[in-house]
Amino acid sequence: MIEPSLRAEVEEWIALDPDPKTAELLQSWLDNGNDADLKRCFSGFLEFGTAGLRGPMGPGPSCMNRAVVGRAAAGLAAYMKKRNLTSVVIGRDARHGSEDFTFESAEIFAGAGLEVFILPRPLPTPVLAFAVNELQVDAGVMVTASHNPPQDNGYKVYLGGTVDGQRYYGSQIVPPADTEIAAEIAAIHSATPRGTKWTVLDDEIFHKYINRVIKISEKPFHNKIVYSAMHGVGTETIEATFRAAGYAAPILVQSQAKPDPDFPTVKFPNPEEPGAIDLSLETAKNFDADLVIANDPDADRCAAAAFDPKVGWRMLRGDEVGILLGYFIATTMPEMTRGKAFANSIVSSSALSKIAAKFKIEFYETLTGFKWLAKIPNLGFGYEEALGYDVDALTVNDKDGISAALMLAQCLGVLKERGTTIIEYLDEIWNIFGYHRTEQISVRVESLAQVDSILSRLRTQQPTSIAGHAVTLFEDLNIATKKLPATNGLRLWLDEGIRIIIRPSGTEPKMKCYIEVVRPGGSDADKADADGIVSSLKGELLALLS
Repeated sequence: MIEPSLRAEVEEWIALDPDPKTAELLQSWLDNGNDADLKRCFSGFLEFGTAGLRGPMGPGPSCMNRAVVGRAAAGLAAYMKKRNLTSVVIGRDARHGSEDFTFESAEIFAGAGLEVFILPRPLPTPVLAFAVNELQVDAGVMVTASHNPPQDNGYKVYLGGTVDGQRYYGSQIVPPADTEIAAEIAAIHSATPRGTKWTVLDDEIFHKYINRVIKISEKPFHNKIVYSAMHGVGTETIEATFRAAGYAAPILVQSQAKPDPDFPTVKFPNPEEPGAIDLSLETAKNFDADLVIANDPDADRCAAAAFDPKVGWRMLRGDEVGILLGYFIATTMPEMTRGKAFANSIVSSSALSKIAAKFKIEFYETLTGFKWLAKIPNLGFGYEEALGYDVDALTVNDKDGISAALMLAQCLGVLKERGTTIIEYLDEIWNIFGYHRTEQISVRVESLAQVDSILSRLRTQQPTSIAGHAVTLFEDLNIATKKLPATNGLRLWLDEGIRIIIRPSGTEPKMKCYIEVVRPGGSDADKADADGIVSSLKGELLALLS
């Protein structure tokens, strides 16, 4: 039996739904008394936050569909018009619904009187971020769910220039813009005007992006690099970038090279997930490759794998890639450090701060997410451990898996000329700055309510020790400090310099935990000691987060 209030809400939604397919599905659920699905899809409007929108495809206000995207576009347009912002560019990936959501947004923006540009086809998120600045528009929208499961889609919002006193320069929104846009979305209760006037850009914007990115490469190298697009949109852009820079064409993981919104070869299209790069490693072995590089589906993240003589081919942790890129830039590219700053998120390794200190480079630590790193003035290099790297903030003021891939290829080429390897280079860094062993634990939960429950329990029942290591300091990150705004998370300091951070994922129903153990050097004994501590901590932390 469908409650009268729910029936009335669904009928009102159907009347305004621009998509006949989702409207018909909802009507069939009403006719057949499908109470469970209706309650699932009408459990509140899909939350709009600093990551924009992200959620499963489906009908109703709790899912990603044309009606929800249209309201989000109308809310964003209202926010922009109140600030005399008049232009927007829209990009998209190749997920289910991305094309529809792009043109749904274009119609709403055009109907609001905005000047609208659309990227020529599905392209990486960094191209959209670049386009915001290159076109000098006031806002950008990227239709993507990045590395989320196949059933999801999303909607990222960028701003150009300075808005409400915050310098954005083509980066993602930060508070209070998210709540202000969300309030405008909530105020939409009727059909909004639609327009048909917009400009679909040609390939000039794509080629401008490529030509800017390749400036970070000082000379071409012809090494064997395996590349996976993870069924996303990265292949065309990577191939064009390597070709324009004079590098050897990457060896493609053929079964993952073309866009496929069903992501058939991976459980989750995220290089961090176990098994996601198995086909890449297999290809590397078959071709006796020098390096593996993988992007996530919208190509703003970059993963790498290398041959380790002790264990064979292995994926490098996000911190390892960030540290080796930071050290490579600091030691070989003075133009990228002069008058510039390095930065990483609080959940990333502390090693980059030590590299910056040694080379007298200004350093900042930010909250998690590139929306914060992109606000650092004069950013020369920034990274977050979740495979996000910005090696050229003037071109893309966001994480960029394409330019990061090119920088990794350059680093590999320079190291091969020296007669050394990526793994040996990391050991060189450890011997100077100490071995920084980091580990991320992710625990999937059924709902966001579980996340709040777990964090509430830890706040009220603070652990005094973990795996035999005393907790010396318990920091509630919900309390703002002079250095960091408030965020929902905890930072624990244990004896022997161990650091643990616990926080919810910003894009998925997950609890995340980040461990760092530092030892004085890069010897086998130091590594074994740190690895053992991490292993013992993981077991207890998994229990704490369950």
